[in-house]
Amino acid sequence: MDQDINKIYHNAYGVSFIWKENTPKKQSPKIQIIFRDMGFYLTYREIVQFQKQIRFVQSENPCACCKNKDRSRSMLLKTPFSQVDLAINALELRDIYDLITGTLFHLELDNYVNEICKN
Repeated sequence: MDQDINKIYHNAYGVSFIWKENTPKKQSPKIQIIFRDMGFYLTYREIVQFQKQIRFVQSENPCACCKNKDRSRSMLLKTPFSQVDLAINALELRDIYDLITGTLFHLELDNYVNEICKN
């Protein structure tokens, strides 16, 4: 499978990558993000939107006083798709945030390096 993908980022919880055959030159490809037995095809803007939603849920911190805050799936995380929300716990939220933030970092770093190399 590694020959078929360009891996962007991974952690213990998930992975982000672009399928090699789906990388048209003129159009920004969708990024595949996989975690918790789910896969999402997201544009760069949708990933940024998802990161903002994760930060919002982190700031609300509804489980701060809960005994089982790390294991109880009592947080609702909105996804870039209006029909899909995720019930998650604090550990999953942390890992999803790392996956999304790491993906954005590597996408922006690649873009920066490509722009410098053009000049």
